[in-house]
Amino acid sequence: MTEQRNPLGLKKIHHVEFYVGNAKQAEFFYRKAFGFSRVGYMGLETGNREVTSYLLKQNNVNFILSTPLLPDHPGSEHIKQHGDGVHDIAFQVEDVDHAFNEAVKRGARPVEEPHDHGDENGVVRHASIATYGDTIHSFLSYSRGGSAPANAGGIDRTAAAPAEEKYVYSGVFLPGFVEQQVEGESTGIMLVDHIVGNVELGKMNEWCDFYRDVMGFHRYITFDDEDISTEYSALMSIVMSDGGHNIKFPINEPAESKKGVSQIQEYIDYYRSAGAQHIALLCRDVLHTVGMLQANGVEFLRVPDTYYDEIPERIGEIDENIDDLKKLGILVDRDEEGYLLQIFTKPVEDRPTVFYEILQRKGCKGFGKGNFKALFVSIEEEQRRRGNL
Repeated sequence: MTEQRNPLGLKKIHHVEFYVGNAKQAEFFYRKAFGFSRVGYMGLETGNREVTSYLLKQNNVNFILSTPLLPDHPGSEHIKQHGDGVHDIAFQVEDVDHAFNEAVKRGARPVEEPHDHGDENGVVRHASIATYGDTIHSFLSYSRGGSAPANAGGIDRTAAAPAEEKYVYSGVFLPGFVEQQVEGESTGIMLVDHIVGNVELGKMNEWCDFYRDVMGFHRYITFDDEDISTEYSALMSIVMSDGGHNIKFPINEPAESKKGVSQIQEYIDYYRSAGAQHIALLCRDVLHTVGMLQANGVEFLRVPDTYYDEIPERIGEIDENIDDLKKLGILVDRDEEGYLLQIFTKPVEDRPTVFYEILQRKGCKGFGKGNFKALFVSIEEEQRRRGNL
């Protein structure tokens, strides 16, 4: 299929929703450890008898943590199979009906047909499609602010009206949420830089084709097992990006390693399917952010100290003090446009599945290729401790 720039009218990642076993406790963790603030709530007290959700925000990052209240809720099976994990990577779009219909026409599997979702604050249009594993992409369209349309919960849609007039929402975030402010101490996380998906062996090209043919993305960077391998572990990765490089989805699959279980295969074994492996969170001052996160108890992977002896020759001049980077365990890589600083948390679940990357870009548009092998050594040490290598 011919590649087309932004055929679905994607604007940005609107939010990421997790299904978790105990949203109340997960909210406390993300607020105290990562510095998110609670800004919204939905649950029994708001009239929702099926799910409890907390809305967390830090600058331009929106996380929803949801726990089903009923055993037959789809989220209950999601948690049973995967543990805590990403359920929905949601997009704000220009027009939900167009995005959904175009995606399905291009080969996407529909999950929810376009429908209106409203409360006294207005109406949001919503639909969703399936992607790898049990992960979905929701499409949302609405305009923030303004007055709520009349009959918000059940509006007559027969009269033609511009989308910005039809879907005006002035509530806290989405219909069903009520404002609930519990401030966290911001750690300087600014926005989602990219979200990495792990897929089964032999499925990487299939899902890259999905993002090309359905979503209109293009192949941005490709890594093979020569780039990303050690004695024990190997993977293949292709970074898919929208035309503006605002939405980037690396897709990983395991590659055959000489001895052990690939870190990607370990994820799939414990997540029990393909899924979102890690979310990369961009910050303006990685030393400040990581220092706060570590003080808050967030655990990070560490590379051998000898890594830092090679930085001057491998990377060249940088603004930061190498001893400061070494103290915090921050990695550095460079491309032709600049350099980046990055660090990876240990899994934040009991299963070795979801983790986070914290990064700062100083011109570099890459993903830290020069750090892969050093990073894999530290990942393999963690696998060894778990008895999975």
